[in-house]
Amino acid sequence: MNNPRKLRGLAIAQGSSQVVRLDDRFYRVTSQSGDGMYDVTRTKSFAIGWICNCPDFNYRKVKCKHIWAVQFSLKLRAVVQPRVIEPIQVDVCLYCKSKAIVRNGQRHNKFGDIQKWNCRACGRYFTINIGFERMKHHPQGITTAMQLYFSGESLRNVSKSLTLLGVEVSHQTVYNWIAKYTELMRKYLDKITPQVSDTWRADELFLKVKGDMKYLYAMMDNETRFWIAQQVADTKYTADITPLFREGKKLAGKAPSTIITDGAFNFSSAFEKAFWRQNKALAIQHIRHVRMSGDKNNNRMERLNGEIRDREKVMRSLKKTDSPILTGCQIYHNYVRPHMALDGSTPADKAGVHIKGKDKWLTIIQNASKGGL
Repeated sequence: MNNPRKLRGLAIAQGSSQVVRLDDRFYRVTSQSGDGMYDVTRTKSFAIGWICNCPDFNYRKVKCKHIWAVQFSLKLRAVVQPRVIEPIQVDVCLYCKSKAIVRNGQRHNKFGDIQKWNCRACGRYFTINIGFERMKHHPQGITTAMQLYFSGESLRNVSKSLTLLGVEVSHQTVYNWIAKYTELMRKYLDKITPQVSDTWRADELFLKVKGDMKYLYAMMDNETRFWIAQQVADTKYTADITPLFREGKKLAGKAPSTIITDGAFNFSSAFEKAFWRQNKALAIQHIRHVRMSGDKNNNRMERLNGEIRDREKVMRSLKKTDSPILTGCQIYHNYVRPHMALDGSTPADKAGVHIKGKDKWLTIIQNASKGGL
């Protein structure tokens, strides 16, 4: 690699938050002199390719270091090793740890069937019900309830639907399952760092808590659409939402290069409080857009708001500000629900966290109960 522009581009790409991705075609690269940023654009023309507004590209008509930096940044992101979370399989005896185990019928009761195992080494029988120990009902009934609820059904409709599976429970029991397992999953998933981009978006929407008007502030990654953080506040323009930004920085393990919000005034003050050290060193950009059209709108956040609004219509009102329903909505959005805009993948898939198995709720609950990271 004896091309000096290529070498400088690699150095820029390897730096912290030097390349900012605005969308699939538009990027901003920090000047090495520290006096601004340059716009790098991928044109629709194959013959033209990439262009930059820096003097080197415009006057010399050569591939500048900023274009090299964007291309290196894309390659570096592509090689990030994904995290794969697999369903937990029974492979050893609970007592002697031998692998000489075989299926040996099922244990039947009025709540469902659970697989029995026999160890040929020690001769003992056992069952494994990871994450659902001492639960009366079969795991499939519980995870089906969660899938139905977060897909849009009411608690009572979920209760009625479960009767088709032979599961007779009240709507309150369904809520209790949701409260128990969303908290278990949240503690586990909060320890996993998603590979989000350097451009984040934030927005707010109103919702009702015990009939009173509240505001849900949410932060989402621009590229993967990963819902990073949330906070419920009493007011729209005066609430201190610094915790939202700090929670986002903690989960992502970094500060963003660009924050895109609407015109709410408290976004600016929270931005300054949460990122003032990084902003001083890296010149984090805060883009405030209130329009619904154009190249840098906040429409992606509006789509997330629509998901939450659809959920709220069915449940009418939350009972408390720290409701497990909001936590469950966030988990469902990130790890379970496939998104058409992401070609049928989940935001977690795009962020390098792959949940395997036909029942993703079950996979997450098993791993959260086992406590392995």
